[in-house]
Amino acid sequence: MEFVLKHQALAHLREVAVFPNTLNPHEAESLALVGTMVDQVLKLHPGSRWFHMGCDEVYYLGEGEASRQWLQQEHNTKAKLCLSHMKAVASYVRGRYPTTTPLVWDDMLRDIPEDQLSVSGVPQLVEPVLWDYRANLDVQAKALLMEKYRKCGFPQLWAASAFKGSTGVSQALTPIEHHLRNHLQWLQVAASTPADSLQGIVLTGWQRYDHLSVLCELLPVGIPSLAVCLQSLLYGGFAEDIKARVENFLGIPSLDVTNFTSEGAASFPGSDILALITQVSFHLRSSVDALLERDRYVTGWFSPYHRRRKLVHPVMLQHIQPQALSLLARWDTLVRELEAALQRVFYPDAVEEWLEENVQPSLRRLQDLLQDLHEATSPTDGAQGP
Repeated sequence: MEFVLKHQALAHLREVAVFPNTLNPHEAESLALVGTMVDQVLKLHPGSRWFHMGCDEVYYLGEGEASRQWLQQEHNTKAKLCLSHMKAVASYVRGRYPTTTPLVWDDMLRDIPEDQLSVSGVPQLVEPVLWDYRANLDVQAKALLMEKYRKCGFPQLWAASAFKGSTGVSQALTPIEHHLRNHLQWLQVAASTPADSLQGIVLTGWQRYDHLSVLCELLPVGIPSLAVCLQSLLYGGFAEDIKARVENFLGIPSLDVTNFTSEGAASFPGSDILALITQVSFHLRSSVDALLERDRYVTGWFSPYHRRRKLVHPVMLQHIQPQALSLLARWDTLVRELEAALQRVFYPDAVEEWLEENVQPSLRRLQDLLQDLHEATSPTDGAQGP
């Protein structure tokens, strides 16, 4: 909810005044806001068979003043509060769009007792989506949870995996093996439950952990993982013949799911972005660190102590400056190529953000080094030395 509740005009609808991620369920205007959002989405997607309402990770539910007062009344609980809001939103969707079935994330339902879920009316309105993005998810626990939901009256259940995201808030490259293992575990869950238990699986592809976090893996970077996960679901595993299919689809000579790099250039749309981001992720910071933190001339003759005092031995300048200029020129060229590739796919603000987060800090360190060298050798500002 951050993307709306961050605005001052809607801040009064927050459950807790300082946190923009949880809606106050007691305000009539809250349901009206959600209803407007539902209408906007379904207007753009007419005839949708399903509509995902969200409803996960409501961390501060029950902590607002109105909720505290409500919870003081006999028989009122956070679970009841959560279910009543879910029911209100789902009823809105069902009433306005009779052919559309609402879906909800299941984490707020997991610990609610069966009897309470059964009588809430929620199972007749929504289909839960059981999410778990871990490579080692507990198959037996998931099967038991699905059995619980079926007993409570939910007619259909869904699973949710991840083909990118979920492994690091600022992750730049997608660890394919992690996501492959996640999908293979979900296949085990499906095999260990009645054949009609799962309606389907939602492959999530995170772009941020929440509205106010940094970007994680960009979509072009995650496409090989998406292909691996989809083919594994389709064929029930990832044997060599399935790997060959994926390589053929992507135009990759040799896909390595255990590492971030693969042999040869790929030909799928966005593969140029993946190749350039791989170079940046593996080599930009490490090459700058190597020069600034491990090069003997820099650490020995142009340390932070020297740089603050604008002091450098003229002989050492000849060792340091050419290296720094060459490294900066090399990365400037690659970054310009990456920026042009990103601009063909993303809006300018996304390009600016990704480069500022992942590229500029290292380039700025090089530029600062060169600026300090310039000032140390300037006739007016430089020190003469001892």
